[in-house]
Amino acid sequence: MHILVCVKQVPDTKIIKIDPKTNTLDRRGVPAILNPYDTHAVEEAVRLRARYGGKVSVLSMGPPQAVAAIKKCVEIGVDAGYLISDRAFAGADTLATSYALSRAINRITKEEPIDLVICGKMAIDGDTGQVGPGIARRLGIPPLTGIKKVTEIDEKARQMTVHRKIEDGYEVLQSSLPCLLTVEKDINEVPYSPLPNMIRAARFEPVVWTVNDLEDVDRGQLGLKGSPTIVGKMFSPPKPEGGKRLEGNADQQVKQLVDILLIEKRELLIQGGGR
Repeated sequence: MHILVCVKQVPDTKIIKIDPKTNTLDRRGVPAILNPYDTHAVEEAVRLRARYGGKVSVLSMGPPQAVAAIKKCVEIGVDAGYLISDRAFAGADTLATSYALSRAINRITKEEPIDLVICGKMAIDGDTGQVGPGIARRLGIPPLTGIKKVTEIDEKARQMTVHRKIEDGYEVLQSSLPCLLTVEKDINEVPYSPLPNMIRAARFEPVVWTVNDLEDVDRGQLGLKGSPTIVGKMFSPPKPEGGKRLEGNADQQVKQLVDILLIEKRELLIQGGGR
């Protein structure tokens, strides 16, 4: 069984800031990391390989430095890595990204058929969750989103059973293969990488393709040209105002709290037109 995981290198959002003058992300000095949701996707693929055998490959789109994200996947335990890197891909939104990745997947499939594609639930620098389903739509395979558990894969019947996370529990879904999963973080825990994997990752060089290496590509669907998304404005949310300290004994504090709640209720009524 051949499992392909789509991954992305993203800025560490714990550190990233927004430039107040330009209202754009200020990436200066911000380290790039493997998207956390994708880390769990890679780990799940490696676990499925341990259960059913086969091979795990990863695919990423990005600048040359995105090789570091693929090396991180090798530390986790993948067998092969592909990077599509070209200025033609720059500025891509989720629509253009899913198109470019699907073209690369088609080439990989011709070299070695793919039974299962796994993506993280979303990328932390966009939070849209659209790329995975977009890839599935372009490949013409079923998308199963929000997966928290892979129960079984029946290779002979070409089917798999999964648990899909919903608000008040989970759904049990069955799909034919090949299909695409987007996985939640709680699908597994990622352990520390063993030393042999780390040594292999340090020496590993992925296959790098430019747009010219892909077949049947419509350049009008790549990069900025193929991206209809327009960001009107980006800004930091206002900092929460400090709370008010209640003074005095318990009875006095209760009275102050009731007064505050009455004032807030009155303001809400005014804003709601008295309803």
